[in-house]
Amino acid sequence: MPQAYIDEAISSQMVISGALPDKEFPDMHLSNYGYAWFLSSYRGHYRVEHGGNIDGFSANVAFFPSDSIGVVVLTNQNGSAVPNLVRNTVADRMLKTQKTDWSKRFAERKLKAKKAAKASKAETPSLKIANTKPSHILREYTGKYINPGYGKFNIIKQNDSLFANFTLKTFYLSHVHYDVFEPFEVTKTGIDTTDTGSLRINFTTNDGGEISLAKMKLEGALDHPIEFKHTPNVIDVDKNTLERYVGDFELAGTVIKVYIKNKSKLYLFVTGQPEYELLATAKHKFSFKTLEGFKVEFVETDDTSINEIILMQPNGTFKAVRK
Repeated sequence: MPQAYIDEAISSQMVISGALPDKEFPDMHLSNYGYAWFLSSYRGHYRVEHGGNIDGFSANVAFFPSDSIGVVVLTNQNGSAVPNLVRNTVADRMLKTQKTDWSKRFAERKLKAKKAAKASKAETPSLKIANTKPSHILREYTGKYINPGYGKFNIIKQNDSLFANFTLKTFYLSHVHYDVFEPFEVTKTGIDTTDTGSLRINFTTNDGGEISLAKMKLEGALDHPIEFKHTPNVIDVDKNTLERYVGDFELAGTVIKVYIKNKSKLYLFVTGQPEYELLATAKHKFSFKTLEGFKVEFVETDDTSINEIILMQPNGTFKAVRK
C-alpha cells in the first residue's frame, strides 16, 4: 500500500470534537477521524485506533506511529470494555508515561452510572399497575423455555419465589404486574437490585389457559419480543403405573376418587369440589395443577400395592385409605 495513502488515512479528515479537553482526559488535545481510524493525542502521543463488536466478540486495534508501537486486544465478550482498558494499560507501560488504574476508574464510573440510573428511576412515575397478581400459581410458570436462535433457560420455584437459570447466570423474578416479571441477577452476595434495566419477562397462555410462552425484548432493533416456548417440568408415568393409583380412598368419611382421563392424565375428585388434574413430579408424587401448595403421594407397600395416599396441603397433611 502506498505510503502516501497510509499517511492520508491516519491524518485528520473529519473533526469529532474541537472543544477543550474534558476533566476525565485533560491531556487529550485531539479527537478527529481519518479513513476509518479514530485519531487522538494520548498523553502527548499520536494515537490511531478503532474498535469492533459483533455478537460474542469485542476488539480494539491501536498503534502509535511516532513511537513504533502497536496494541491489539481481542476478547470473547460482547460489547466489552476490556479492549479499551487493556489497550490503555499496555500503552501506559510501553510509552513509559503516567500510569492510571483504568480498571478502578471503569468500576467507579459504572457504579456512578448505576446510582444515577437508580435515582432517575426513583424520580420517574412508576408504570407498575398496583393490586394485580399472576394469573396462575407460581408452579405453573416453572419449566423449560426454548428458542431455536437464543437457546434455552429453566425456571424453578424455591419457597415462594421464581428463579430463571441461564447457562451462566441465575435471576430472581420479581413480580411487576399481571403476568409480567422483572429479572434481578443472583450474585454471591445476594440479589442485585441495583441493576434495574428495562428487561421484562411477559408470560402468555394458549387457548387452554396454560402458560405457553415467555416473551422478552432482547433486541432493541426489533419491534417485537423474542419468544421462548414453554415445556413444564414434569415426568412421564406409564399407563400401567397410573392404573395402580386408580380407586376410591376414604378420609374421615369423605371419599376421594382417583381416575384416568384421556388415557394418560390422572385426576382426583372430591364431591362438591372441581376435579383436579395431577402432575407427576417424582416417583408416586404429584402436584395439583391448579392449586398452589397441594400435593399427593401414593404410598407403596412391600408387595408394591397402593393402599394409601398422603394428601399434603397448606393446612396440614392427611392420610386416606383405599376402600
